[in-house]
Amino acid sequence: MMKERLLLIGNGMAGVRTIEEILERDSSKYEITIIGEEKYTNYNRIMLSNVLQNKMTVDEIITNPMQWYEENNIKLVNHDPAVAMDTERKEVTTESGLKLAYDKCIIATGSRAFILPIEGSQLEGVIGFRTIDDTLLMLEQAKKFKRAAVIGGGLLGLEAAKGLVDQGMEVTVIHLEKWLMETQLNEPAGNLLKKDLEKQGIQFLMEKKTTRIIGTTRVEGLEFSDGTTLEADVVIMSVGIRPVTQLAKDAGLTVERGIVVNDFMETSAADVYAVGECAQHNNMVYGLVAPLYEQGKVLADLLTDRPVEGYKGSTVSTSLKVSGCDLFSAGIIRESDEVKSIEAFNGLANSYKKLFIKDHHIVGIVLYGDVSEENRYHKMLRDKKDISELNPVTLLASAEDGGVSDSVVNWDDADTVCGCNGVTKGTIVGAIQTQGLTSVAEVSRCTKAGNSCGKCKGDIGELLAHVLGDKVAQAPTGICGCTDLTRDEIVLQIHEKGLMTSKEVFKELQFRNEEGCSKCRPAINFYLNVAFPKDHEDEKESRFVNERMHGNIQKSGQFSVIPRMRGGQTTPQQLLKIAQVAEKYNVPLVKVTGSQRIGLYGVNKEDLPDIWEELDMTSASAYAKAVRSVKTCVGAAFCRFGTQDSMGLGIKLEERFEYIDTPHKFKMGVSACPRSCAESGVKDFGVIGVENGFQIYIGGNGGTEVKEAQLLTTVETEQEVIDICGAMLQYYRKTGEYAERTAPWIERLGFDHVKAILLDPAQRQALNAELDEAVAGKRKDPWTEVRNNENNEKELYTVGRV
Repeated sequence: MMKERLLLIGNGMAGVRTIEEILERDSSKYEITIIGEEKYTNYNRIMLSNVLQNKMTVDEIITNPMQWYEENNIKLVNHDPAVAMDTERKEVTTESGLKLAYDKCIIATGSRAFILPIEGSQLEGVIGFRTIDDTLLMLEQAKKFKRAAVIGGGLLGLEAAKGLVDQGMEVTVIHLEKWLMETQLNEPAGNLLKKDLEKQGIQFLMEKKTTRIIGTTRVEGLEFSDGTTLEADVVIMSVGIRPVTQLAKDAGLTVERGIVVNDFMETSAADVYAVGECAQHNNMVYGLVAPLYEQGKVLADLLTDRPVEGYKGSTVSTSLKVSGCDLFSAGIIRESDEVKSIEAFNGLANSYKKLFIKDHHIVGIVLYGDVSEENRYHKMLRDKKDISELNPVTLLASAEDGGVSDSVVNWDDADTVCGCNGVTKGTIVGAIQTQGLTSVAEVSRCTKAGNSCGKCKGDIGELLAHVLGDKVAQAPTGICGCTDLTRDEIVLQIHEKGLMTSKEVFKELQFRNEEGCSKCRPAINFYLNVAFPKDHEDEKESRFVNERMHGNIQKSGQFSVIPRMRGGQTTPQQLLKIAQVAEKYNVPLVKVTGSQRIGLYGVNKEDLPDIWEELDMTSASAYAKAVRSVKTCVGAAFCRFGTQDSMGLGIKLEERFEYIDTPHKFKMGVSACPRSCAESGVKDFGVIGVENGFQIYIGGNGGTEVKEAQLLTTVETEQEVIDICGAMLQYYRKTGEYAERTAPWIERLGFDHVKAILLDPAQRQALNAELDEAVAGKRKDPWTEVRNNENNEKELYTVGRV
């Protein structure tokens, strides 16, 4: 029996999802061909903002790799868009001239970013934000240019703005309306969003109409209707999308805003259907993923001869993928004679909620700051729950505060957990039980729940825990086995809850071990030191033994004593003291270290306090996750090749930053000429003197995996070197994971991002101010002091710990 030929025009989310639904229902019914405009296989367009924000790679957002097409015997005509369609002959022609016959055809051509038809819109540097190539172009432009303007304060515009800020650009959002995301948010929530985004570095021009893009061949700026202008190197157009309908229109199909379809996704042409952003149903064109997938299910039922009620329209919901700006909006969010509202604002938590009610039913939701009740309210809206028995206080209260609890565990099996993909609780629970699924990732692969925007993954995890209990596979995302929380999640909770001690952190954040472990205790102590530099008292018991004893423990159980010699420079008096101590205490090894210090090795633990007291020198912190040595060459004063005073600058750096705690050891090198005798090219912070100043290199690491430092910039003065070093140290302290060296830290954040932060004068000044605040009150006279502990045993403390 000959298979029917099914042709899909469009390789995007809606069309391919329809094909997946068809294959699940009847994989043998059709011979399938897919025409794609882009060079990529099917991918998750929702996650483009994550690619722009360096949270994901392009490979990670590919939904269906080429293997999927091959396994399902699908012919993919990629990077060759359809340009003509003959509905009488049932034939489609591609740009390359390929002619493809069909028995049934699905049009899923999607939409394009709308480019304002104003002067200058065709200039180089004007970009729409809609595809992978758009995203990659934006990332490329961010490396070359500094100033970006985003026209449009909607969902995509704000996500684009945040991504470009993360790339180090100066970003201004131009919005025509009074508040942001006016379609999805009301004014109070829109204003809260604006304030939070301003804190993240985005600037705004509200109620501004762009009339012209300035430039000759490339963007130079924008001009507004009030006569004002804005300088810009890149312009991102995010003023909406337009359905791609020209192919259908030329073929004689009925087209209005989109390709007109009925409840069964049928167009005006026989055997031609349309789904997704290009389709218009009941005068509505949808631009969000959940309605598109609902359309795909209806069409899949129809094309596999299943009973189908037809598509009845969708209630859309929206959320924003920008860190620190949690929002949710759904349904009707404007008041009228029939629609009334109740609202609550928590100024302490900067959160806001508003419910829109008609005839004792919730018809609209706006949540900002705290979206924990999103599922509860959305289910009430979706199920048209009668709320007449609930008073406003009970309705607005969270479930934890006495509101109506509606955990996903208590939902009916028919209730939808994943709105994007239309996956019910019953489907998820059934898959867990019958297929032995033990992780959220496995559930997503099997059921597609959580595969789109990812917001329902918490609910999936809750269902896994309910069904399997302790058998749930825990993802290794936490900082240690005591918790599943990441570094960022812990630091956020420390600030939000005002947690001042490690014990509070372990208790409030529900660590599995209330005392922590050897891995998390020093990490939490460090994060608290950074979070509350003046108020947190350093927890000595949380430090490693080397730091408690101020010396590296040796294989014999003895210790090393390495006094500080700033810049590798010493005096005859210091050398005499070292010699006298070594002789008095029978030190078995005296050695010049790789960091230009003199180390005493094989020291007994009980002798440590007396030795430090007699040396009357500070510790070089050769054991600590802190700023350590600054290695220098002799410099211009003595070397005929030297161009700068490397020893002098090295000593200044060491004096300025010694004793500052960092996520891992932090080493510096200052060389007076490009011969780099101080090995500046493999230091965390390296300086090389040149005729006109100093080259600065960052992120070099020695060790088992050597990483060459990258050139950051060239400056003229020593003060600039010191200021950039201070900014790097503080940014590393704020964003680094405990025990993470600077090389992987820079790789994780992106060199261009770190560079943009350090070379921005305002951010550099702010970071140095934070570092000064961290040091103030903590750094005292950097001499060692000795005291007796509870057992009257002498124990050394080095004051000045940050």
